Amino acid sequence: MKVLVPVKRVIDYNVKARVKADGTGVDLANVKMSMNPFDEIAVEEAVRLKEGKEHHAAGTASEIVVVSIGPAQAQETIRTALAIGADRGILIQADQDLEPLAVAKLLKAVVEEEKPDLVLMGKQAIDGDNNAVGQMLAALLDWPQATFASKVEISGGKATVTREVDGGLQTLAIDLPGVVTTDLRLNTPRYASLPNIMKAKKKEIATKAVADYGLDVAPRLKVLKVAEPPKRGAGVKVTDAADLVAKLKTAGVL
Repeated sequence: MKVLVPVKRVIDYNVKARVKADGTGVDLANVKMSMNPFDEIAVEEAVRLKEGKEHHAAGTASEIVVVSIGPAQAQETIRTALAIGADRGILIQADQDLEPLAVAKLLKAVVEEEKPDLVLMGKQAIDGDNNAVGQMLAALLDWPQATFASKVEISGGKATVTREVDGGLQTLAIDLPGVVTTDLRLNTPRYASLPNIMKAKKKEIATKAVADYGLDVAPRLKVLKVAEPPKRGAGVKVTDAADLVAKLKTAGVL
């Protein structure tokens, strides 16, 4: 079984994002970048499918292909995935950050070339927080989808997925090929070992351009302004419990 794992290069989750002075977007200059955390979980799960870790049978996945759409530096993100255990990578170079629909179109083209049995991807990227590409890709491919997976089991040409919903947990089965998006509780990604980091340098990364696919990736949205959230105002001091109750009543809380 071939697994395709899309990964995105984003601002590291430990970094506080800053807005550009002119309000046109987020300042990416001299900022630490890393793999989107949800995508890292997807890579880990794909490797477990191959290794037979947790509840997976050994060899459930025979090949793991990682694809990233972004600048040339996204090769580093792909190398990280290769060091975790993916087999090869594809970089589709894009000068600008593409909207979810454009990304889904490009991924559809990659799926048609690679013919994977499963697309395993993060539920959302922590930069745009759109949570849209997985669903759009499944719709474009006309494949079944299972989003927000906290557990994935592959058997008999089906994926049984436990997913997190507002009311608790929902378990559903989809026929493969299909699209599964990962949630935080699916697994804890491993740290790549030094030998695997060295091996990853020799693994293949094919580089392509967005134009190679002949798709319409023009933006549908126009960003008018980007601004930081307003600063939180100072609290109000109370003298005693009676004062607190009085103020809560005034505020309509009690």
